[in-house]
Amino acid sequence: MIDLPGDFWVYPLAGGVIIGIASSLLLLFQGKIFGVTGILSGAMFEKGEDKKWKIAATLGLMCGAVIAHAINPSFFDYKFKGDLWMMIVAGFIVGFGTRLGSGCTSGHGVCGLPRFSARSFIAVMVFMITGGITVYLFRDILHMS
Repeated sequence: MIDLPGDFWVYPLAGGVIIGIASSLLLLFQGKIFGVTGILSGAMFEKGEDKKWKIAATLGLMCGAVIAHAINPSFFDYKFKGDLWMMIVAGFIVGFGTRLGSGCTSGHGVCGLPRFSARSFIAVMVFMITGGITVYLFRDILHMS
């Protein structure tokens, strides 16, 4: 278990506010949805004008992690308990699910729900239910926590 300070709730709240502001500004000024998977994919594979802001957004996300590490390296003390092959398979499953669901948690959850998108509501419910089942299966049934 990670020992967290009593005021640890402030960090996710601040992160959520920053993500909310960034996604609102992107929608307001560019008319674009802040779906991280689509932005990363576009930064890597697209050509044209959209590629520039997608690269900038991807670099901004990476810089945010570097800044967070500089402020408090203990944010990154977590050690994965699974095997490397499990993490690789999980990454492919998440990528497949993102394509199947036509978007990621940031696109549907952060941007779709506030716009009252029925498609995003269904996608987020599927994410949450699938995540709960996965945790239950791996932690309580297979004892792999």
